[in-house]
Amino acid sequence: MTAAATRAALADAKPTPFWLDRDDAPPPAAHLRTVESADLAVVGGGYTGLWTALLAKEADPDRDVVLLEARTCGWAASGRNGGFCAASLTHGLQNGIARYPDEIATLERLGAENLDEIEKAVARYGIDCHFERTGELAVATRPHEIEWLHEDVAQAQRHGHDAVFLDRDAVRAELDSPTYLAGAWFRDRNAMLNPAELAWGLRAACIALGVRLFERTPVRTLRRDAGEVLLRTDEGAVRARRVALATNAFPGLLRRMRPFTVPVYDYALVTEPLSAEQRDAIGWRHRQGLADLANQFHYYRLTADDRILWGGYDAVYYFGGKIRDEYDQRAETFELLAEQFFATFPQLSGLRFSHAWGGAIDTSSRFFAHQRLAMDGRVAYSTGYTGLGVGASRFGARVMVDLLDGRQSEALRLRAIRDRPVPFPPEPVRWAGIQLTRRALARADERDGRRGPWLRLLDRLGMGFDS
Repeated sequence: MTAAATRAALADAKPTPFWLDRDDAPPPAAHLRTVESADLAVVGGGYTGLWTALLAKEADPDRDVVLLEARTCGWAASGRNGGFCAASLTHGLQNGIARYPDEIATLERLGAENLDEIEKAVARYGIDCHFERTGELAVATRPHEIEWLHEDVAQAQRHGHDAVFLDRDAVRAELDSPTYLAGAWFRDRNAMLNPAELAWGLRAACIALGVRLFERTPVRTLRRDAGEVLLRTDEGAVRARRVALATNAFPGLLRRMRPFTVPVYDYALVTEPLSAEQRDAIGWRHRQGLADLANQFHYYRLTADDRILWGGYDAVYYFGGKIRDEYDQRAETFELLAEQFFATFPQLSGLRFSHAWGGAIDTSSRFFAHQRLAMDGRVAYSTGYTGLGVGASRFGARVMVDLLDGRQSEALRLRAIRDRPVPFPPEPVRWAGIQLTRRALARADERDGRRGPWLRLLDRLGMGFDS
């Protein structure tokens, strides 16, 4: 496909997340203009904050919970991700085994239970987020990846997962692309959903249970105050007995949080709805989410109205960890993604993209979130989901509530939960290291997955990435 044709396919794409481009989005709640008191104050209205508020009220309906959101609930990563709701709490089984082999059976069971609880909550609160337990297809597009798929399926089966290897013909019978050499269908460890609808549904459930919500209310400072914690906003404040921080990729209100995550921008496209003929040309009857196996990988899925969401590949870190609205648009990345889309699905030539956007995710060096207490047990935080937080955010919220309530749950006995990831170095070393890692990952993809000396060093330091 020519560069001109690729640009033409992007010409009418709206520069806004597809999921949030809705006329029926909930109107913003009032912003805080007074001084309030609360048993629990939650900072951040994404998935982690919403689940924290909801679980805290479910555990104790009399608990007075205030939720403070800088803009509107779900506007950041929770409303602009791909909608893959994974059971894994460790950014995949392989990463969990590499880091916590003695605990992986428990972590996998807790992850499966967590996904079940999300499905139950969606039904209990009537959240119409198109929750579909379709599983996920991993596809090999290079010969050396076929053996990886065999190994991944065998590993998944050893840990009790419903996984099956698909040869070239079998995977193309599921979804037809000339680039596919083989596939693996992991049928029990992923659900697809509409991420904005999940966030808005959790928001409505919180309000129904009595959570006091203030939107367009950024919290500027946090400090101790006579045995409580004082949160100051632009026009008001909240004095709380306990605080849960759920600010994702944004700078933490506690300085101790900041070395453990970096914001990395991820980008995605959504097509116009497929025609019946276009659906027939590719198949996809079981509507699985997909990902390929490269270090620089793509993720993609169907929406409820048969559009294709296509994202990933080109993760970008901006010097100093800056998060700015203008970074949500990156023309060179959108053109690259569109070119790769049509290489994967040449039979969809002429299809146009309706939306193009990006957003920051909170990457940690171990690639899954950690939760900690601060201020003598008055403050908890959860951060570092690394792009797999749709499902794991509920688990992170559950851990924070347990920590703040002093409840000795099964999860809190795990080293995987008690540990923290390796911190990132300060700038400019951080920026240089991330750029070096990106180049090394690209070289590994070019060399049939063979990891060079820099990636092997990161592996030894506990910071190695393997998608």
